[in-house]
Amino acid sequence: MGKYEELVKNQSGALIEQLITHVISQDPVEVLFNFFEKDQWAIISMHNYDEDLEVSLRLHLNDFYDLYVGYYDDEDEFFEIIHPLTETEKEILPEGLKKIMAKVLIDERGMRLSGKFLSK
Repeated sequence: MGKYEELVKNQSGALIEQLITHVISQDPVEVLFNFFEKDQWAIISMHNYDEDLEVSLRLHLNDFYDLYVGYYDDEDEFFEIIHPLTETEKEILPEGLKKIMAKVLIDERGMRLSGKFLSK
């Protein structure tokens, strides 16, 4: 098991908190809309380009959240880890963030706004 798999498995709550802290410190924050085939989601992300790493929180239909980690290994092979959020992990999310992500998902259109609106 690689370091990111272990991080997601054992410290997903801390990773979610780190992502939220990073995102709400941005001005403006981008909450994007994306889709693939019949699935669609609102997404917030942070990127660490030095480590070829993306960490994202995605809201799908039916109030389904997941933590997405995408990265390249030393051989430039791409890996994805998708971790469905537990009810306890969902409680970490600020209400403002959940409302904005729901709006982006319903409207099928991304938004840019100040991070202070997401932290409430």
